Amino acid sequence: MDLDLDCLLVQRMRMGDERALDAFVTKYYPAILKYCRLHIDDYGYAEDMAQETFARFFRTLKQYRHYGKAANYLYVIAANVCRDYYRQKRELPLETLPEGPDQRVESPEIQAEVRMALDSLPEEIREVAVLYFVQERKQKDIARVLGIGLPLVKYRIGRARELLCAFLDNTR
Repeated sequence: MDLDLDCLLVQRMRMGDERALDAFVTKYYPAILKYCRLHIDDYGYAEDMAQETFARFFRTLKQYRHYGKAANYLYVIAANVCRDYYRQKRELPLETLPEGPDQRVESPEIQAEVRMALDSLPEEIREVAVLYFVQERKQKDIARVLGIGLPLVKYRIGRARELLCAFLDNTR
């Protein structure tokens, strides 16, 4: 059903339907902002990166081929936008938990502990861990977003579990 709605929205956006554009952005903006926020510590820059993600999507809308979930394509764009941001800054990304009402962890101490645990992971494992554990993406979607095989995604999720458990055991 979601795929059909996305396909319909894309068709309507191509015809210049502003309401379809608004519906599309309303549907996906919170998740894309949360994703950017996980990769960029500064909330203002994360908002800029989320907006850039949609700008790039709309610039290439005519060439876009709807093969699956639009969300997966948006995550690919967002990942590239965040990488571009760090290439310009020449800094390593710091994974952080988003601020806002959708946080499940209430305690600042626990938030800091989870943030440190994520920061302790190797970059390629951290990317999968954030998408799987924080963004709650499906494994096959993660494989598509990152352009890696499903077995590698499964391995990295398992490895992330091991490393996160070991890190959290050592801090307690």
